[in-house]
Amino acid sequence: MTLKIAIIGQSPFGESVAKRIQEIQNTEIVCIIPPYNNKEDPLYKFSNEQKIRTLQFKKLRSKEAIEAFNNIYIDILIMAYVVDIVPIEIINYPKLGTIQYHPSLLPKHRGPSSINWSIINGDKETGITIFWPDRGLDTGDILIQKRIMIKENDSTGSLYFNSLYSMGVDAIAESINLIINGDPPKIPQIEKYATYEGWCKEQEIKWNKTSKDIYNLIRGCDPQPGAWTLYKGEKIYLYDTKLVSNNVQKENGTILFIDEKEVSVSIGNKKLIIGRIKSKGKKKINAYEWMVNNKIKPFSKLGE
Repeated sequence: MTLKIAIIGQSPFGESVAKRIQEIQNTEIVCIIPPYNNKEDPLYKFSNEQKIRTLQFKKLRSKEAIEAFNNIYIDILIMAYVVDIVPIEIINYPKLGTIQYHPSLLPKHRGPSSINWSIINGDKETGITIFWPDRGLDTGDILIQKRIMIKENDSTGSLYFNSLYSMGVDAIAESINLIINGDPPKIPQIEKYATYEGWCKEQEIKWNKTSKDIYNLIRGCDPQPGAWTLYKGEKIYLYDTKLVSNNVQKENGTILFIDEKEVSVSIGNKKLIIGRIKSKGKKKINAYEWMVNNKIKPFSKLGE
């Protein structure tokens, strides 16, 4: 028996999932649904190159999308990085069900920005969940979970690209093999442990917070959506930061060192080393270069 699979997804992650599925014996990708009207998306390009049936819908909950699914025989639907609302009519349509990737340990951090919030909240561990979606938001039964420790210097970007991305691709492949073997788990989520956060929007750095809270906020917003502060009324965003010991005690937000080896700011009994800075509407540049360009001297103050 050949498992007929459809994939809704986008970005390099969606493409990586599709490529991995093609490597599994007794599977066939019969349809790919990449983002609407985006011919540059990696999953769209892959689908075209492989001559796989490609469908695109402005909204997946549209009548057009639901009717299109009803005209395709699908055993399993894979949701790989989906930001649109998928209606229950599509979720329930495949013969063996729908599985979805989520980059947190459900039921913790339900919602669209789970990686950001796990770092901002100071979690020590996170992971990925492959689950069977239902009518709720990230509420379906769990098929697979994989755990990983969050490193002290992890950002949202490093955690995703160095760990959660590949873990997700591997876990989706493992899930498909479990389905082929006929006994995939369906473990109910425990609601009393559930948390939900909405989209993580750009955050203002509050210099009166603890060094740990400030650092978690900045790295949790790196690279997107960005954590910002003011310098002489100008909005600037901080990236590629590290928190280290500090022998020079100054008020939080005070710039301690400006040289080619280190640009750092005082926070509590620590110092925040800044790798790159971005002015509003401009590109990220080396922090030392930004300081020189703006003629900033040591012991100037951020946040004003």
